[in-house]
Amino acid sequence: MTSIVTARMDREIEAEPKALGDFGLDRPAAEATLKLKDGKQIGLVLGAKSPTGVWVYAREAGKPAVFVVGDSVLRDTTRPVAEFRDKTVLAFEQRDVTGLELDMRDEKIALEQADGRWKVTKPRPLPADADTVRDFLDKLRAARVKEFAADAPKSLEPFGLDKPVRLDVQTGREKDRATKTLLIGRADPAKKGVYAMRPGESSVLLIPDETWTAVPKNLAVLRDKSVVGFDRDKVTKIEIESPKGTVTIAKDGDRWKITAPQALAADQVEAGAVLFKLRDLRAQAFLTDDASGIPRYLAKPTVRVNITEQGASAPRTGAAGALDREARRLAQRLRGGGGPGAGGAGRRQGARGSGPIVRRSARPHPHVRARAARHQAHACACRRPDRRGRAERESDWKLVEGGSGAAKSATVDNLLYSLRALKWKTIAAPTGDEPAKYGLDAPTFEVTLLKADGSEAGALLVGKREGDQAWVKLKTAPAIYTVDVKQLGETPKVPNDFKS
Repeated sequence: MTSIVTARMDREIEAEPKALGDFGLDRPAAEATLKLKDGKQIGLVLGAKSPTGVWVYAREAGKPAVFVVGDSVLRDTTRPVAEFRDKTVLAFEQRDVTGLELDMRDEKIALEQADGRWKVTKPRPLPADADTVRDFLDKLRAARVKEFAADAPKSLEPFGLDKPVRLDVQTGREKDRATKTLLIGRADPAKKGVYAMRPGESSVLLIPDETWTAVPKNLAVLRDKSVVGFDRDKVTKIEIESPKGTVTIAKDGDRWKITAPQALAADQVEAGAVLFKLRDLRAQAFLTDDASGIPRYLAKPTVRVNITEQGASAPRTGAAGALDREARRLAQRLRGGGGPGAGGAGRRQGARGSGPIVRRSARPHPHVRARAARHQAHACACRRPDRRGRAERESDWKLVEGGSGAAKSATVDNLLYSLRALKWKTIAAPTGDEPAKYGLDAPTFEVTLLKADGSEAGALLVGKREGDQAWVKLKTAPAIYTVDVKQLGETPKVPNDFKS
């Protein structure tokens, strides 16, 4: 339409041609007629191409003058009718879909959507995998006809449409319900497509094989594969049982804390990671449809996780038995994967993997977090056995002890960010026994962070360094930790390293 309406005459050839045949206009290659709103009709008659092939001879319908227009006008007006046909395979809006039925020849499946949730209604009631349903509907709606293979063929058998797969997409409810249907036949590998029809139409369509691939072929594909369903924002407690013992973490305000086997600070990232893993865990296959498989597969679970949600009468439970690769990864995270562990009260905790994993904070300096290291710490005081240095933050860091004037901001910031990233490898002495053994009776370095009101945000003491490890402790807590010296970094030479 645009090509015809915007066509422009390049030049007039003859105002009164004696023989239209000289321009191919006695038997036109194409005639385009436009009917206007007021009832009038205007037309364009197209003949042969000019000797150069760039132009096409033309004239207005009912007028003698011959002129030339661009050859694109002829190309657009002589397209085959198939190019003008609607190539939408099935027209619907996904937001309007309320039901879906699939007759797969040997299995009939029906689904219903209510309140944004999909459920299987046939062959039996089951929760449906909403993502799978939405993905299929999205691909079906976007599908386009590759080819109009045949119109009113004598037989549908060559196309596999005598015994088709039937897809019904339903929109609306009750008396307003409407159904769009697609019948799918055999595949044509050579054309990389599948034959299909719409009931009530005579044309056989060739649709992309990707459309057939997206069709859920059985009930197992459509079932909800969530292993444990819960609202992450409502979880108040997680209890993890494994051969190494039981660990419980609970929400305290907006933060996680370990409550068993002993009260400890929890690593917020690890606690969140366990929830994400559990929520995203999906079944690979359904071995039984009821509890009859429990004695066989889960008689002695390797890991049991109880999740308590706010307002719930009972916790949700997930258990892992004979683990596949992904479940093993989750179990490793839940059990600690051989990482630093802590046993029951009074057990020595120096060795890796001893006792059940506890989601304790592995950061000796928990008050220094992300950008808060720079934006919340008002002052940073460092002390070595023979020297001191202190920087305070105004618009930037300023040296107030061990010198004066502007401090080297990059050095102070790097120290704070190193503290934030520092994590312990093992707990050398849970109760702080024998500090001299770890060089913490006379620390080699001490760093203290102060708030704007002068109160202490936290202080870290650094003891001996041996090989690839060093010993540290918080000033206000007894436990002594080992840390990686690479993470700890070189001890700043205060106050010189702070001087700008």
